[in-house]
Amino acid sequence: MNNEAFLCCETNIEWMNKQGIIQRKLSTKKSNLRLIRSDSRDIFIEIVAEKIAPIKLKLKSINVHKKFMGEGKASIKFLDDNATLYLSNAPPGQLLSFLRTMFVKMTGEKAQKTNKPLREQLLGHRPNQFEEISPITNLEMEKAANKASRSTDTTPSPLAGKKRKLERNSNEKAPAAKKLYAGSPIPNEQLDIEQKEVMDACLSGKNIFFTGSAGTGKSYLLKKIIGALPPDVTVATASTGVAACHIGGITLHQFAGIGGGEATLERSIEMASKPPTVSIWRKCKHLIIDEISMVDGAYFQKIEQVARKIRRNDKPFGGIQLILCGDFFQLPPVSKPRPGEKKASPKFCFQTNAWETCLLHTFELKKVHRQTDNRFIDILNKIRLGKVDEDVINILSATSKQKIEGDGILATRLCSHTADADIINESKLKALEGISKTFEAQDSIPGTTKQLNQQTPVPDKLELKIGAQVMLLKNINITAGLVNGARGVVKSFRDGLPVVQFRNKKEYLAQQEKWIVKTAGGASLTRKQVPLKLAWAFSIHKSQGLTLDCVEMSLGRVFEAGQAYVALSRAQSLETLRVLDFKSSQVWANPDVLTFYKTLDNYKYIPLGPINKHIERKKDNIKKKSTFKSKLMMEKPLMNIC
Repeated sequence: MNNEAFLCCETNIEWMNKQGIIQRKLSTKKSNLRLIRSDSRDIFIEIVAEKIAPIKLKLKSINVHKKFMGEGKASIKFLDDNATLYLSNAPPGQLLSFLRTMFVKMTGEKAQKTNKPLREQLLGHRPNQFEEISPITNLEMEKAANKASRSTDTTPSPLAGKKRKLERNSNEKAPAAKKLYAGSPIPNEQLDIEQKEVMDACLSGKNIFFTGSAGTGKSYLLKKIIGALPPDVTVATASTGVAACHIGGITLHQFAGIGGGEATLERSIEMASKPPTVSIWRKCKHLIIDEISMVDGAYFQKIEQVARKIRRNDKPFGGIQLILCGDFFQLPPVSKPRPGEKKASPKFCFQTNAWETCLLHTFELKKVHRQTDNRFIDILNKIRLGKVDEDVINILSATSKQKIEGDGILATRLCSHTADADIINESKLKALEGISKTFEAQDSIPGTTKQLNQQTPVPDKLELKIGAQVMLLKNINITAGLVNGARGVVKSFRDGLPVVQFRNKKEYLAQQEKWIVKTAGGASLTRKQVPLKLAWAFSIHKSQGLTLDCVEMSLGRVFEAGQAYVALSRAQSLETLRVLDFKSSQVWANPDVLTFYKTLDNYKYIPLGPINKHIERKKDNIKKKSTFKSKLMMEKPLMNIC
């Protein structure tokens, strides 16, 4: 089956008369939709559900409302049939692929011609014969995207009555849908073999933990997993606010509803039993936790106990499927010192009984996407494990003499302490001549400034001058290199907005972008702000997840295991990195983490570059345990995940 032409979701169909009065309604909790083509080359949506006959709606003269596609919702209005199809609780990624396929196929409908003579078509016609829509080709996608970019005719909003009337009278068979093509070329949508294995395990309903070094595409894969699950029963969380915003979710603390976890178990259960927290716990079927390495083990243990009590289910986490992502070799959880201790000893999630009882199937992503230099990848792999040999020392020490600045763009200094980064940025901005310009964020709800400062990467107030060193905080145009983490300098102000020149010589007029933060109750907070931040300095903690193309660091004040690794792995290459005063004493891995990874199918050091055939053959000859690189087979096909 062509999965791009298939969708599983809730549906509501309404048929109206000419006066706009609803004559018939049909609602289903679970329907299978597919795109099919008749012998006469007309395209239909076929809706199949239990206890009803299949329904076919012809895709001609339609309006599509797709504003809430990211929440798994859309509606299609069939103007000729006076019918509207409402889709909800659809896996967002599946919904996007379905609508994209629909528009691409409709866009090319005019070009579809049969070679059969008319007489043969009429005599040989068999009624009610349909075939599945074929997968989209790159050529079809390119033609549809070009048509969308040329057209100004977009799908109207419910209030755009005049425009809707024009649509009704138009001969355009497939309204342009720019959002379905922008930034989503088909080749980039594909997962590699490792990522597909993790995806299949998620869709089969297993509890999983997938890990991997920095730059192996963990967050990218996590977004794909979120897009493949029905949103109404899936809760995406992360240990930090910024990480939660990055995956379009909420913090784990917001979801759990037990505060910081300091209360007793009885009190925590009482807190989580209050509405709306209790309904969210009971509705959840898939719980996703990103940056699991930074979740305190005691907190993880407590929410597992709360889950069983709240859901009245003695299975681990009350029967919720767990999808955990993170790298324990990176930053550890923030823990408070126990009585008599000067420094807190972190307790990781894997050190709890809850971790053991969840029977997690563990996967490791090995293919690095952030860096392409195998020499640098090998260095980072050694540092991740706390190993520093002479080669590592010599190569990293040699970078201290590199000139990585150019065209007025200075290197971003990574600091071990956030306060140090703030002081550097403030002093450098103050030292610049000229008048400063302040950009204030537009927040959707007054009084949420503090929360949005914690959960979005952009500040509520941004002060800039010409010459200010800045970093881009959102993917604007991947092809042009305007990506999250790109470094630039403010060259001028135009129409009251900053013009930034980046390392690749591209200029960008920084207009307001939108960040959406979800609340535990399902509401959304939005912040609009120019997607920039001062970048003379950045803290290592806040750089997690970024790829930096011009960075320097002094690691003399690192204070946590994995901190040096996180800092070094932000760099795109050795050529764009400068390490000052490097010493082997600055690098170490937590011994508990090393022990944990050794238990994962006898974890061994494996180069993280492109996997060669020798390693592949060696891997095939090793008998895998069920707990790591598992022998999982798909127990449920993609079409049954709803």
